[in-house]
Amino acid sequence: MRKRYALGRYTAGATAARTGDEMAGPALLLAGLAVTGSAASASALLAGATIAAAVGGPLLGVLLDRSARPGRLLAAALAGYALALLATVLTLGRTPLGWTVLIAVCAGLLGPALAGGWTAQLPRVVAPAGLPRANAVDAMTFNAAGLAGPALAGVAAELAGAGAGVVIAAVLICLALPAALGLPMATAVPGPPRTPPPAARPASATTASGTSATSATVLGGPALERPGGVTDPEPARGSGLPGAPAGDMGAAFAPEPPAAPVGNPGSAPGREASQAPEPAPVPEPPAAPVRDPGSAPEAAAPVTPSTVRDDLLTGFRAIARIRPLARATAVTTISCAGEGMLVACVPLLGERTLGGTGQGAALLSAIAVTALAANALLARRPRLLRPETVLAVSPVLLAAALALAALGGPLPLAAAVVLAGIGEGPQLTAVFAIRHRESPAPLRGQIFTTGASLKLTGFAVGAGVAGLLLDWSLPGALLAAAGVQLLAALVCVAWPRRPDAPRHTPRHAP
Repeated sequence: MRKRYALGRYTAGATAARTGDEMAGPALLLAGLAVTGSAASASALLAGATIAAAVGGPLLGVLLDRSARPGRLLAAALAGYALALLATVLTLGRTPLGWTVLIAVCAGLLGPALAGGWTAQLPRVVAPAGLPRANAVDAMTFNAAGLAGPALAGVAAELAGAGAGVVIAAVLICLALPAALGLPMATAVPGPPRTPPPAARPASATTASGTSATSATVLGGPALERPGGVTDPEPARGSGLPGAPAGDMGAAFAPEPPAAPVGNPGSAPGREASQAPEPAPVPEPPAAPVRDPGSAPEAAAPVTPSTVRDDLLTGFRAIARIRPLARATAVTTISCAGEGMLVACVPLLGERTLGGTGQGAALLSAIAVTALAANALLARRPRLLRPETVLAVSPVLLAAALALAALGGPLPLAAAVVLAGIGEGPQLTAVFAIRHRESPAPLRGQIFTTGASLKLTGFAVGAGVAGLLLDWSLPGALLAAAGVQLLAALVCVAWPRRPDAPRHTPRHAP
């Protein structure tokens, strides 16, 4: 399947969809400003399309994980997103603004499909050995989209009117539909089933890796496959672990009755043997019933399928309790709030330093070029840096870039652009690597889309806070954004780390 679906096809589809997504935001902003003449109305459109991702991302991820054909569901989400964008621009100025904002919110619900929903399918496209390089290539599609999308929105608005940019964005998203439809099928039945009753559990059998088959069953169900061939047992009933439904573990862990004493300790062996009671006769096991060969096979133990609500809770617990996932999610969400503050400051920064508000878009493009170059280096040498190292260092680089931008002047600003790109690009590659490595396979889609949703929400909150600070001072807003990035670095360093443990269960002694 991986040979038939090449990484190039995945990359082409992801680049087209993400370029359309990056183009849609500025195009909606320009269209809203041109039609309504109000910056507040234009910002309401963009905010509605951005904040709604916090709600749509987790649910979309669960549905992708439960689907046997995630590519079809992803294609449906892309088509719905494109149609909602077109409906937004067609109703703008023709209906009350509230209805148009509501349509933009509906579009935002499907937005995470272009980010986390697509990236979650990457392990089905490439072999595990090629995943580090594929992560870097995937992150480059975001950088390329961030470079081309806003520029295309501006050119389309100049040549064909403000609404043309939204239409072109929808067309680019639709160009990715063939690549989404061709994504490989899921390799297993989606959605881990709930545990059968203890009486129906099979007898213990030791696998080739040394783990007990009963241990996986007692722990709550089938093993969850993780990237790299490692398996995690599904959490136990009532154990409080991720995905554990409430239940009584007494039957599962009932202690065995103690063995009968053989003799009195300290007595002579001969006397002990002579006084030992006669062993009770062992009853013969009942004969297995003879089944008619023509009869129907016996029904298997009933297994209750998990619900969408259960899977949602399981995914949130996994993000919260798997420490590398929790740390990466917290750090990137805070860091994205700082990036949102930077984007809000860019127009004034361009006006005061480069002579025009339009030069702010050039600053964002320069940052995207630097980030693209940094990720291109990581694609050639994917094991150059550990993801945890990048995650800790990137917010520090972004904080330094924001502090330099607050100084003013062309030279500090040029240095700030370079540092921001070096910090922003590899951070995305690092978080992809951590999520692919740590996410249980049945929850990968939800973990990626939830992470993307939280980052978008952090970005929107940061942009809103910066808008309030800009009325006070541009350098003050930039220094506040630098403080947010330092907070992200502090969270990364202070987050408790899990104790080192072997990746595979040791083989039991015979």
